Amino acid sequence: MLSSFGAPLNVAVAGSNGGIGQELHSALATAPNVAHAFALSRAPGNGPEDVYLDIEDEASIAAAAGKLAERVQAIDLVIVATGILHDGTNMQPEKALRMLDPAALERAFRVNATGPALVAKHFLPLLPRDQKAAFAALSARVGSIADNGLGGWYAYRASKAALNMLIRNMSIELARRHPMALCVGLHPGTVDTRLSAPFQRSASEGKLFTPPRAAAHLLDVLDRLGPADSGGVFAWDGQRIPE
Repeated sequence: MLSSFGAPLNVAVAGSNGGIGQELHSALATAPNVAHAFALSRAPGNGPEDVYLDIEDEASIAAAAGKLAERVQAIDLVIVATGILHDGTNMQPEKALRMLDPAALERAFRVNATGPALVAKHFLPLLPRDQKAAFAALSARVGSIADNGLGGWYAYRASKAALNMLIRNMSIELARRHPMALCVGLHPGTVDTRLSAPFQRSASEGKLFTPPRAAAHLLDVLDRLGPADSGGVFAWDGQRIPE
């Protein structure tokens, strides 16, 4: 796993208590070439590598980065696995413009775009400069402007499109100081989690992935990507998603 990164690796998963984040952290924590796998979430456990981080609170993000910097010399891989599409009650994906709610739109941007960007702000300086390293955030195909032929889902689409632009911007700056590092978005496909539960009937046959399988897909994609791919958004099968 992640053989292109070298060893031993220090990794961190933000949103490690979510459906995909939990499996990403589990896979990394048991990988033989990973020395430290930090689990960052709003509900951390009591383990030595469990750290509090609230994606909507920059102070907690900065504090988490500081704690990791005290523990290890560098972080080779940072994955932001947070995201919101609905909250099961008031916040739902919009089927038409008349359903657009400013509070839901603001929260979608806060969780899906602003939060990952703030994680990058505080964690990108922790990446090593002399070997392959990566920052990745879970994005979505529906964030592609070129691929949007259906409309709807205003807040989710727009916030993921914003995330994709932030990733492109950050990759340009990252290359100046960390030329061997990459900054990418990852589309996991439709995964059997709470986020996708109300919409799984639309998944193609064989394309509803379990969280462990989704995590394996994403780590495999990261292993195959290099600095030349930085700034892009890639699907679970390694295909680049159009902007």
